[in-house]
Amino acid sequence: MLPQDMYLIPKTPRQVTLWVRPEGPVAGSLFLSFHSSSGTGREDLCDVLNSHDPFLVLKRADRDGPGFYNKRAIIRVDYEDDDATPPEGSTTRRCRVSMMDGSIIEGSARYMLPPNRARLFDYLNIRDESFIKLHLEGRSICLVNKGHVACVSYIGDEEET
Repeated sequence: MLPQDMYLIPKTPRQVTLWVRPEGPVAGSLFLSFHSSSGTGREDLCDVLNSHDPFLVLKRADRDGPGFYNKRAIIRVDYEDDDATPPEGSTTRRCRVSMMDGSIIEGSARYMLPPNRARLFDYLNIRDESFIKLHLEGRSICLVNKGHVACVSYIGDEEET
């Protein structure tokens, strides 16, 4: 008989708040691999949310055992990040995201795209990513499910065509 631990994959917990429909905010931990699927560095929350798996595992703060959440029901994921430095060569755009439930999220989208496709519009239309990453005030990050977004607009004088 094989030991049960043999099938465990080492992961590290990351504290988050999921905003889930219809439950509302749910606090807990998502588990990140020590290696990303792309092979470069550690897995991050964007990797987990934008993977093709329809469900993710959340260890809720208020319950024993995991919960398996359908990513389509997740409106947004909030967490803190110590690294607020934008990657070299990235584009940063301040924007306002109007959600289908009427809420507004303001922050900065930071992304790396080829110069001829580096508009905010291009970032929003990346087909294989369901969640966009917004940097809010301080160290706060919000991953927003594009399926729950009504409209995205610029903050300030920024404009692209």
